[in-house]
Amino acid sequence: MKSRQHTESASFAAAFKGLYVLITSERHVIVHVIIMALVIVAGFILHISNIEWVVLCLTFGLVICFEAVNTAIEKLCDTLHPDYNPSIGKVKDIAAGAVLFAAILAVVIGCIIFIPKIL
Repeated sequence: MKSRQHTESASFAAAFKGLYVLITSERHVIVHVIIMALVIVAGFILHISNIEWVVLCLTFGLVICFEAVNTAIEKLCDTLHPDYNPSIGKVKDIAAGAVLFAAILAVVIGCIIFIPKIL
């Protein structure tokens, strides 16, 4: 019987592997990470407040989490039904729409934080 600690460490290892695969293989995630890096640099340059950092970090997490779930849904759908299927297409479109909504929200939040500091 496996110890609880071994099972938990294996779970963490799998989760970190998933993050690594997501960040290194998904083009959209790479774009999100690059944008996050640019926003972080801008935050340091413009001296944003602690609360603004918290809001940005939550926004970064929201976008990456939605992108991860979208990627997982797409890969699962493609595995289960590799041929075109209108129902699968709707599921994938809805998941992609969630990512788009999160990204738009991130842009709005970025504008609220950065535009007053730039002007």
